[in-house]
Amino acid sequence: MKQSFVYILECSDGTYYTGVTSNLEQRLFEHESGKHINSYTYLRRPVTLVFYGEFTDINSAIEKEKQIKKWSKAKKKALIDGAYDKLPNLAKKKFQ
Repeated sequence: MKQSFVYILECSDGTYYTGVTSNLEQRLFEHESGKHINSYTYLRRPVTLVFYGEFTDINSAIEKEKQIKKWSKAKKKALIDGAYDKLPNLAKKKFQ
């Protein structure tokens, strides 16, 4: 089975970028070198890899990437820090 990765980059402006790839090393090089001028990270370089998770199923990786992209910055930070017990309490709440 081909391995896939969900990753989080910390950008120079303090924001996070979440992505999915089957070749983490190559994708990081692309972000760092500015290969894609229209990408979110292009003007926010340098970037630092702060988290990655490995998957054996690309569909699971894509699903997890979509989930993480919806998370608040605080929840992403807890994931990066390995504070998994904090994740449920950091869900975005909508107040009306």
